[in-house]
Amino acid sequence: MFRKKTVIFYLLPGLLGLLAFYLVPFAWGIWFSLTDGSINNRFVGFDNYLRVWQNEVFQLGLKNTIELSLLCAPPIFALSFWLAGLLRKRVAGDTFFRNALLMPYLMPSSAMLIIWLILFDYGGVVNRLVVALGFERVFWLEGSALRAPIVLLYIWKNLGFSVVIFTAALQSVPESLYEYAALEGAGWLKREWFITLPQILPTAFLVLVLAVVNAFKIFREVYFIGGSYPDESIYTLQHYMNNKFARLDYQDVTTAAYSFAVIVIVLFLLMYRTKSVRQGNEA
Repeated sequence: MFRKKTVIFYLLPGLLGLLAFYLVPFAWGIWFSLTDGSINNRFVGFDNYLRVWQNEVFQLGLKNTIELSLLCAPPIFALSFWLAGLLRKRVAGDTFFRNALLMPYLMPSSAMLIIWLILFDYGGVVNRLVVALGFERVFWLEGSALRAPIVLLYIWKNLGFSVVIFTAALQSVPESLYEYAALEGAGWLKREWFITLPQILPTAFLVLVLAVVNAFKIFREVYFIGGSYPDESIYTLQHYMNNKFARLDYQDVTTAAYSFAVIVIVLFLLMYRTKSVRQGNEA
């Protein structure tokens, strides 16, 4: 009993901070999104949500955010799983490769963006390679072409962290399972699908969730390169909320934010349900 009271005593400051700065503002924000924002703060129900969801700019930002997430998350999952498999066995230089993959994740965003601006400049390395292959130079940092550098930047930045998580999980898979599969003549794809993934399914689910959630935060890189009003192909939902906040349209900001939160929660529940069904089938 004394130990439980001591633990609560140490947890209390953190819990109070969580309550004061996260839970209470979150609950109050829900109420705020259901009012008109006037002095009387009149309750209007879901009128704000209907107005925001009918806004074409909001629809554009939501569509682009989902598309960018779908473009970013699957490559992160597949590439990190493949690279972790290559680094599964202890070989000379594996520590260097792990650190090299993790370095972009630890670098400041400003430094990464400078490197990316140099690489994708009209006279940069990428365009020199394009010309060497016989094609014309591309304005990578303008218009719809900016989507490609943004996606590659996200993958480069977040790949290493996912590789580290996968590598740690793969260390717990018994090597005897792979030896038995090799004796049975199973190829690489069958070994990874029927042995590796079932053994590390919780970790794989974690990596996929992180890849999807982090993809929704791609706004910072897009904003630094494209500004507040970039090309329509890379105008994200965060652009919409940021611009509304700049105009002091707090009702629309909170409404869009909670709509976005609901979408993320539903997506997470669907992914969790898929994982549970997969585990149930294997059991």
